Amino acid sequence: MLKEIGVGASLAVATFLVASGYNITPILLLFGIGAVLYYLQLGPGVGRRFQVLGQTRHGPAVPGVSFSDIGGQEVAKRELLEALEFVVNADRVKALGIRPLRGILLTGPPGTGKTLLAKAAASHTGSVFLAASGSEFVEMYAGVGAQRVRQLFGTARTRAAHEKRGSAMIFIDEIEVLGGKRGKHTSHLEYDQTLNQLLVEMDGMNPYDDVRILVIGATNRADLLDPALLRPGRFDRVVQVNLPDREGRLHILGIHTRGKPLADDVDLEEVARDTFGFSGAHLENLVNEAAILAMRQGKSAIGPKEFRDAMDKVIMGERLDHRPSRADLERIAFHEVGHALASEVLRPGSVSTITVTSRGKALGYTRQTQKEDLCLYTRDYLEDQLAVLLGGAVAEEVRFGTRSTGATNDFEQALDIAKRLVGAGMSPLGVVNVDEIPRQLYHETMSSILKGQERRAREILESRKGVLVEASAALLENEKIDGDEFREMLGQGPGGLT
Repeated sequence: MLKEIGVGASLAVATFLVASGYNITPILLLFGIGAVLYYLQLGPGVGRRFQVLGQTRHGPAVPGVSFSDIGGQEVAKRELLEALEFVVNADRVKALGIRPLRGILLTGPPGTGKTLLAKAAASHTGSVFLAASGSEFVEMYAGVGAQRVRQLFGTARTRAAHEKRGSAMIFIDEIEVLGGKRGKHTSHLEYDQTLNQLLVEMDGMNPYDDVRILVIGATNRADLLDPALLRPGRFDRVVQVNLPDREGRLHILGIHTRGKPLADDVDLEEVARDTFGFSGAHLENLVNEAAILAMRQGKSAIGPKEFRDAMDKVIMGERLDHRPSRADLERIAFHEVGHALASEVLRPGSVSTITVTSRGKALGYTRQTQKEDLCLYTRDYLEDQLAVLLGGAVAEEVRFGTRSTGATNDFEQALDIAKRLVGAGMSPLGVVNVDEIPRQLYHETMSSILKGQERRAREILESRKGVLVEASAALLENEKIDGDEFREMLGQGPGGLT
């Protein structure tokens, strides 16, 4: 309302001055300069007002997320809860003369629950929660990022005082953008100034202030952070938030299936076993996609088939409408059965699904499972994996006499494994510095490793050529074969035992 009145009054004055014979050009010029400065300060650009996430007028000051809502991160939760004792029991900490932590860094792959852990920490301590992304602090104009850091800390203190709370938590996601190593940006020093201001603010945090502030940072690239940010007195504690193990995945699935109708034959332990490498975000998406599939099919409960199809979708993407030609489908079928046959012979019970359904960038795929999550890989395990990867191309060669470009991604993965074997001292070269190996010797060693596993895969497939042909024909007819059906063709029981 006031803006409209001001615009109307300005136009009236300008009209009066023009009618009175005054030259208003200088006034218009000054008005234009003022408008530009106002735009730069408040509009999109250098002075855009910094919107602090969580600083909403109607939203709750403290997130309604608890640690019980987070699964698969028991170690991270225990470590974080221990650190939060400095906030919860502030009087006892003060009596013992303990310096409270100023910062906690959560580091781990995307989708593992770092933001949820920060919200749960604020909820556990009853602290005001403010969140921002590291990218929001940096712009091309010097001084803007530092100003926004000051504003963030000032807002935390003001809001906590207004809410009559004794503590506030500042969560900075993607902190590697804000806190990257200084000196790497040669164009300007805006990044360094912003980081310097964050360091100053954290140094100025007094644990005995009326409002105690704890900074929680999150990143999946801790190696990019400046050492000054990680020293004691700033980010005092680094909490690893890793991908969940099988028990963790089962816990997460239990959380996300809570309140959802599941069929009686759904085995969440089996789903947890088949989702090796899934993050918490992947598992939440898996359950959601399974529910969507059940709704599409008019079912009242989510069954095992919906979970299997949702797993394929999460891993590979949506099913494609384009269908390859019959000749291509036959080659794809032999390729995928080659992978499955090598996998099942070397690791009985490892094949979960074989399909020639095109999803995402894959024309077909073989999904494998493993009985236990592994932290370390032996030479035998890696060599078996090489034979499985090369089994697809070898199967094409056994059946058609030639290979295709469909094995390109397999070869890339095989090369990475061969490099790991050399780098870990598990090649004929022994323990070596990879960077100092002559290129010709390095190439010959890699080639020898790959050719040896290729011969191994060929022996497996040629000795079971009948199963290769039978399974490929069944795959062409049905588009998908589950692991138990494939093991029956191979003469093994459902669990992979002969």
